[in-house]
Formats: sequence, structure tokens, C-alpha cells
Amino acid sequence: MVDLFQPFVDMLWDVAPIALVLFGFQFLILKQKIPHLKQVIIGFVLVWIGLTLFIVGLEKALFPLGKLMADQLTSVDFIGTNTNWGSYYWVYIFAFAIGFATTIAEPSLLAVAIKANQVSGGFIKVWSLRITVALGVAVGISLGSFRIVAGLPIHYFIIMGYVIVLIQTYFAPKNIIALAYDTGGVTTSTVTVPLVAALGLGLASTIEGRNPIIDGFGLIAFASLFPIISVLAYAQITDFLNRRKK
Repeated sequence: MVDLFQPFVDMLWDVAPIALVLFGFQFLILKQKIPHLKQVIIGFVLVWIGLTLFIVGLEKALFPLGKLMADQLTSVDFIGTNTNWGSYYWVYIFAFAIGFATTIAEPSLLAVAIKANQVSGGFIKVWSLRITVALGVAVGISLGSFRIVAGLPIHYFIIMGYVIVLIQTYFAPKNIIALAYDTGGVTTSTVTVPLVAALGLGLASTIEGRNPIIDGFGLIAFASLFPIISVLAYAQITDFLNRRKK
């Protein structure tokens, strides 16, 4: 309980500005009462408690576990003495699996998927969008892990990725473009970032010749870029199949 006191205080300072802005605009600018004020206050308290416990859980469990997995998957005892990039295939499989799982569990993605379903009248399915985005993140983190293992410059991958996005944007249905770009941002949130960062730093720290500062970071950029590609690709494929069916 002593260890939880400081995180609760820190999270209160993080949540307080949000409440201040919302209540300030409601009372001072709009000059309107808040309906069901009691429920709103209870909701803020629950958000405060939930976010605190969530962050503590990440720091106590998921972040150390992600680094431990990276250390174990790259150890000589596991992969042997042959340390070319092909020997790290379990790293790529783990990166794919953890990228998919963390994205599915991402609360921000769930919120966007629900809103997209509502405003599209049910045309955009919640689970279809979540799975599509999760596959994009999984592929991106796997490719990013390969980059770290192979020691390749990150800007080659990022530039080529955004070239693909620009080409897709030109041909994709216009009603999906903004949502696709938004999905690139919501994937890098409270669940995904700690594990992805731990994986990247763990790989760069354990693979000989890699610098954690230069090579360890960058996986989060892959997690932001590739969901855009996957959502645009899904929309293009769906549009093509619909037109072919007609």
C-alpha cells in the first residue's frame, strides 16, 4: 500500500487538468450544469483508481516480463552460437504475437473502433477493425525486430513505409482514409508502448554490436506506421471485392 501511494498522487495530478478543463468550460464558458453530476464525479474517481492500478501493473509485471523475454530469446543458450539474422526467428514470432495481443487489448483502439462502428451505422465492424489494426502492428513490430537484429538503418523502412501509405491513400476509398491515419496513433498507448519499448531495448542490449540508444528505439514508429497500411489495404480489398461482386 505504501508503494501505491505515490502512483495514486502522480495519477491524480495527471487526471486533474482534464477534469479542470472539462468542468471549467462547462461552468465558466457554457454556463450549464452537468447532468448526473454525482455519476460523473464517481466516474472520474474510478478512472483515477483504474489508471493508477493499470500503470502500476504495467511497471511491476508487463515491462519487466517483456525485457526478460527479449533477454531469453536472444541468449546463446536458446539460439546457439550461430547468430545470423535467420537464427532469431523465435524473436520475430514473439514480436508478432506480442504486437497482436497488446493491440487487441489496447483500450484506445477499442474506443475508436466502437465510435467508428456507431458513426458508420454498423458498416465498420468493431472486431474487423481491431483485428486489422492488430495485424498491422504485429507485422510492423516483427519487421522492426528484424531491423534491430540485422542492424539496418531505420529511415529506409520508415521512408518506404510512408511511400506505400501515400500510394495507398491515393487509391483507397475516401471515407476510410482519416480513420486509417487515426489508427496509427491509437495503437501506441498504455498497453503497447511499455512492452514494445522493452522488447526493442532488450534486443539492442543483448545482441552484440547494437547500441540501445541507436537501435533499441524505433519499434513504436513501426507500431504506428503499419496499422495505417493494414487498414488502407483492408479497405481497398473490401472495395475491390464489393465492386467485383456487383
